[in-house]
Amino acid sequence: MDFTGPIHDFLLVFLGSVLLLGGLGVALLTNPIFSAFSLGLVLVCISLFHIPSNSHFVAAAQLLIYVGAINVLIVFAVMFMNDSEYYKDFGLWTVGEGVTSLVCTSLFVSLITTVPDTSWYGIIWTTRSNQILEQDFLNNGQQIGTHLSTDFFLPFELISIILLVALIGAIVMARQ
Repeated sequence: MDFTGPIHDFLLVFLGSVLLLGGLGVALLTNPIFSAFSLGLVLVCISLFHIPSNSHFVAAAQLLIYVGAINVLIVFAVMFMNDSEYYKDFGLWTVGEGVTSLVCTSLFVSLITTVPDTSWYGIIWTTRSNQILEQDFLNNGQQIGTHLSTDFFLPFELISIILLVALIGAIVMARQ
């Protein structure tokens, strides 16, 4: 889908602002149900970011997998949890919370310093390859499989590990 300049810019700004608000909702809301729904909003916005770059398959796959499966699983796991353990008075931080906060802050600072120095030529290549995939409709599935097993093998495997960790975490949370 090719949008004109102002519509494309408005769409990116709108999706980015909703994504930031949803991320703040995930981090700052105290009710875990509202936080899980806010995570669903974030995942929908991330999948919609692929549409202006003509990556319709990636947008649909991400919407089905993350929002349709993983977020629903997280919502069910949160609904089965005991509410009383989340509303206790917050005391001093434990060592684990301090280490987690330090790691997250250092990761955020490294991302903020790395992103402006990165050359973004890979994004142009990915957009062109997605346009080529959409032009050749008959071999679309075969080319996607070829790209997933060659060019995008490492990110594909990392995503599967992240999904496995999320699934195990949801099962552990639901069993308690």
